[in-house]
Amino acid sequence: MKDRLTVATILKPQGIRGEVKIKVFCDGAEDLFGVKTVYIDGNEYSVSGIRGGGEFAYMMFNGVFDRNAAELLRGKDIEVLRSELPELPEGRYYIADLTGCEVVTSQGEVIGQVISVTPARTDIYTLKTAGGEVSFAAADGVIETVDTEEKKITVNKKRFKEVSV
Repeated sequence: MKDRLTVATILKPQGIRGEVKIKVFCDGAEDLFGVKTVYIDGNEYSVSGIRGGGEFAYMMFNGVFDRNAAELLRGKDIEVLRSELPELPEGRYYIADLTGCEVVTSQGEVIGQVISVTPARTDIYTLKTAGGEVSFAAADGVIETVDTEEKKITVNKKRFKEVSV
């Protein structure tokens, strides 16, 4: 498993004191309130403040003192050490842990490999298959088991065929 997870992207500077507006990839900005250190382009920044909620928040970093410095961070991803994030409830997974998983039917037939997961009310998984890309919604009854250690997701073949495109 990866030690660092991408948790947000910087949208734009906010104000003149170095604060930035971010789009959060976690369940909500509240998941980031305990984070002390972030990594942007491999550089370590100490978090000096965070506010907001939902999918958007505002962050300040030590060493980013004005709008010009904040502007240089526009469009960059924010990574956090896994150990700084809250524990996930059972049945929830970080996207980084799902990416690269092999998707198989309960009969053992290999369908493909997860290349991306789009968070939504019902997450959309995109797979790389022998015939190209296939997407499916993680609707009820589609995913039977997830084993992030073995990098394997088992799906119900009938339900998968009903929701995949």
